[in-house]
Parts: sequence; C-alpha cells; structure tokens
Amino acid sequence: MSQPLILHAHSSGPNPIKIAMALEFLEVPYTVKTWEFGSDPKKGVKGATYLKINENGRVPALEDPNTGVVSWESGAVMNYVLRVYDKSGKLGPNDHSEQSRVDWEKWQYFLLTTLGPMTGQVNWYRYYNAQKNEDALQRYVDQTMRCYELLESQLKKSEGKTILGGDRVTAVDFHFEPWVREYSFAKLSLDEFPRVREWLNWMGERTEVRDAHKRVTGEAVTSA
Repeated sequence: MSQPLILHAHSSGPNPIKIAMALEFLEVPYTVKTWEFGSDPKKGVKGATYLKINENGRVPALEDPNTGVVSWESGAVMNYVLRVYDKSGKLGPNDHSEQSRVDWEKWQYFLLTTLGPMTGQVNWYRYYNAQKNEDALQRYVDQTMRCYELLESQLKKSEGKTILGGDRVTAVDFHFEPWVREYSFAKLSLDEFPRVREWLNWMGERTEVRDAHKRVTGEAVTSA
C-alpha cells in the first residue's frame, strides 16, 4: 500500500497550495507539514531541521516515501507529481500536438518566472521592506498588472473556462490559481480583468481547489 506523501508548507505561501491541488485532483494521499518563517532550529524554514530537506529554505518541498525522492521548487515538484502520479496526462496538455505541449509549458514558465515573482515583490515592498520605497512598489504593481492583462487576453483567446481552453483543468490552472488569488492581499484590483475574475471564481468552486486551500492555509476560498 502506498504511503502518504509529505508536503512541506507554511500557511501564507501560494506555492504549496498548487501542489496540494494536483495531489487532491489525482487523489494521491498526502499530509501537510507546516513550518514557520525564520531560523528556529526545529520549526523554521531557515532552521537546521528543514534545511536538511530543502537547503534553499523555501516551501514547498515534497517527500515521497514510496520512491525515496525529495523535490523542491514548485515547478520541479509539480513536474515530479505529474511524471509519477499522472501517467495518463490528466493534468497535461490538451492534446499530443507539439503546439499544445509548448503552450502548456510556456504558461507554466510565465507564472514561475514572471507573474509569481512580480506579485511576490509587490507584497514585499508593500508589507515587509524595512524602508518605504514607493518607486519600487509601483514598478512591481505595474508589472503584475501587465501580467493580469496578458492573462486576460489569453482567457479571451482560449474561449473557455480554463487558461488553455475548454472545461478541462490542467496543471497550468493550478500553478496560477493561488498566485492570482493573492491580488486581494497585494491590494490590487481585478476590475479591469473580468475574465480573470470569472476564471478565479470558477476555480474557487472546484473541490480540489477548495480542499487544497483548506488543508494548507486552514482558510476557505472566497469569491473574487
């Protein structure tokens, strides 16, 4: 019998949530180990205990006792889950064409390299930077809004509920959902992006999305 995977998270990070969504969707048993920010040796993501799991001191990390594999960085973790537990490609590209595979990859990479980091910098300069820096904050606000504009355009082009089109959810949607949902905490607006709002609310009604948020953050999903 397979043993539950161990998903390492903290309650305010978007990245572990996307992994939980995939595990919920694929019905892969897992437990959530919650860590604190900081360098507490036993409890912190920068502490000695966690650094033995992920030397980068970030979440998520995923331990798979069934294979002995430990993965970290959310893109790598997601790809591991899909390779090992989604061999039929339920969360993969819409078809077997090279264009569909490229589309699936490019939107994941756009989230991992652009929308996610830009949103994170908004939050940093709005809440955590030791000195106020309005120029830096505005730069990252503008970049995040540009990402929303691009996502809005893609959702119009895809003519479906999902980012890649149609009603079939993919790993791309899971990558984006927790980061786009950060708009409220980041004090950004979706008023100019009705398709993004509609997509986010549609995602928020999905069982695996609601269950993932609840298990990782302890909080229920609310309407955008």
